[in-house]
Amino acid sequence: MTATTPTATAAHAAPTARTGRLARLWRGRPEDAPWARPAFLGLLAVTTALYLWNLSASGYANSFYSAAVQAGGESWKAFFFGSLDAANAITVDKPPAALWPMALSVRLFGLGSWQILLPEVLMGVGTVAVLYAAVRRRFGAGAGLIAGTVLALTPVAALMFRFNNPDALLALLMTVAVYGVLRALERAEGAAKWLVLAGVAFGFAFLTKTLQAFLILPPLALVYAACAPARPLRRFGQLGLAGLALVVSGGWWVALVELWPAASRPYVGGSQNNSFLELTFGYNGLGRINGNEVGSVGGGGGGGQGGGWGETGPLRMFNDSIGGQISWLLPAALLLLLAGLVVTWRAPRTDTARAAFLVWGGALLMTLGVFSFMAGIFHEYYTVALAPYLAALVGMGAAVLWEERTRFAASAVLAAAAGVTAWWGWTLLGRTPDHLPWLRWTVLVAGAVAALGLLAAGRVDRRLGLAAAGLGLAAGLAGPFAYTLETLSTGHQGSIVTAGPAGAGFGGRGPGGGGPLMGGGDGGRNGGTQPPNGFPGGFPGGGQVQGGQFPGGQMQPPNGQSQGGRTQPPGGQSQGGQNQPSTGQTGQAPTGRTPGFGERGGMGGGGGMGGLLNGASVGAEAKAKLLQDADAYTWAAAAVGAQNAASYQLATEKPVMAIGGFNGSDPSPTLAQFKEYVAGGKIHYFIGSGGGGTGGGMGGPGGGAGSSSEISTWVQENFTAVTVGSATFYDLTSEK
Repeated sequence: MTATTPTATAAHAAPTARTGRLARLWRGRPEDAPWARPAFLGLLAVTTALYLWNLSASGYANSFYSAAVQAGGESWKAFFFGSLDAANAITVDKPPAALWPMALSVRLFGLGSWQILLPEVLMGVGTVAVLYAAVRRRFGAGAGLIAGTVLALTPVAALMFRFNNPDALLALLMTVAVYGVLRALERAEGAAKWLVLAGVAFGFAFLTKTLQAFLILPPLALVYAACAPARPLRRFGQLGLAGLALVVSGGWWVALVELWPAASRPYVGGSQNNSFLELTFGYNGLGRINGNEVGSVGGGGGGGQGGGWGETGPLRMFNDSIGGQISWLLPAALLLLLAGLVVTWRAPRTDTARAAFLVWGGALLMTLGVFSFMAGIFHEYYTVALAPYLAALVGMGAAVLWEERTRFAASAVLAAAAGVTAWWGWTLLGRTPDHLPWLRWTVLVAGAVAALGLLAAGRVDRRLGLAAAGLGLAAGLAGPFAYTLETLSTGHQGSIVTAGPAGAGFGGRGPGGGGPLMGGGDGGRNGGTQPPNGFPGGFPGGGQVQGGQFPGGQMQPPNGQSQGGRTQPPGGQSQGGQNQPSTGQTGQAPTGRTPGFGERGGMGGGGGMGGLLNGASVGAEAKAKLLQDADAYTWAAAAVGAQNAASYQLATEKPVMAIGGFNGSDPSPTLAQFKEYVAGGKIHYFIGSGGGGTGGGMGGPGGGAGSSSEISTWVQENFTAVTVGSATFYDLTSEK
């Protein structure tokens, strides 16, 4: 008999161990059905493929944040503070956590659309995975798969998990926080570590989008205090530990910024006094609730009607502006939340099923209430925060009622959920009648058939009941799936973006009031011209809408001329359905669209709304001018408003100072500071108004006096304007 050497045994064991790990990865937990783990992995694979498809069509997406990402990829100081340029003049108007993953990607792989947006896709896939895990633990793999599918196919989620605004990371961190609380509720032992995880998630969510991170904190803390399987003192002690984790994980950066000498750090964008605390509790905090946002595009004083951001009220999430983004399954989610609480109401205090309904339901209702009644700045894409909570309730509620389907009340609620979802889908699809007109009636008929089948689900063969449930789910998801496919097939750029076909975004009137901006039922994509009600006297940058004029030039629809529901990029004609990029634009997407300034999105292209909502195309002549001797200056140029500065910075990858921050209203730099920079030879050019320029950005909001207006006037009086391509440059090294 031949002896086996230890080396041979180890060599044999290693592949066996690897094979065993792969088998466990594919098979999942022993108690799960054989189909559960493969179905979950399939869901993640399909979600990844969908979100990666056509990703580069959005180019630089929101150039405001892309410029900060580019700066962070060049300068660690800009990375830490979230500066808009590598020379650290001013920061974005948010804390920088959402920028960090993208900036690291750019630092590793270079500047480009994929490098910026791929981290957002991974956040979306991660959110689906965490949501599945949270729902599956108590309600089974089927419920988890339903929840994950609903989230992945929600139009606003498909939009924001492929876009570079902070909302993708916020949604992921909020889902992780809920998961941590649910794990802590399972048993007394080991609860503290899961609460600490939730606290850390809340802390980094604060560093992502400040106080919005805390919207769901009260219901989660209350549910844990009431339902955790531990003595009261221990429960409150564990909550205190979680609170400490929150303060440390969210406060370290705030403390450093506030203690850092102001002279050696960038100005805090969005604040009026160079203070992050002021930004947090003012413009990004209470101002969003009461509408008094000093320095914002609305000028403050939004009042109870939402100022320029649409009417507030309990039906806001269902109106023409927002309904198609998020509300497809919202009525069903609310109905299933109520049903789930009724079914579990008599359970013991520590019952994890009821606690889960309270946690997810509390998060949904708290966020829904704030979004419905906040009078300050509100964009449709904010509603991505609701998507994980809504999706969880749909999956959980469907699973609980399916188990109770032999009771007529349970089957009746399932039928009602299917019916109301089909009716609401029919209603939403009717708001875009030219988009797949056959789908509207298909959804209604299929939903009605499914509702009848579910009504009898407890008294027919299980397979027939499953068929009815599947048909109801398919009918409910058909509308959002169609809107999601439309979202994925089209690029989105600028500061205000919406999901779905034209007409599904802002504009028009609905049950909760009309859309906030630009008028018309096409979501502002085809050239609406009305400024938001909150703009005092006109557009930021000193522009007025008078006689069909945009600030700084002739009235143009966003991103160029509108034809057939599509828009052309600035500087290029549309031929054969393809948008041609402007000459000299860098980072060209493989699709042939101009990166950062493509086919559709918020108002963009030629500096939409005076350059506030999107930047401008940068021609070869302007780019060459800026690159000439650029390394001899701290800033290659300066421009009023961050979007316009971002356009030139992304084209040249050289620092461009954003005077006045996002909308030109921040008092940075002052005229005296700007004169010092010019005298010291730190800024080469000032980019003035004109096609591809700041679009009339020669002044403060509404034409009022301010630093940006003073600087613009001083430059015009002391330096000669030169037309460079379609832009107006002032050489700050050569006075008149």
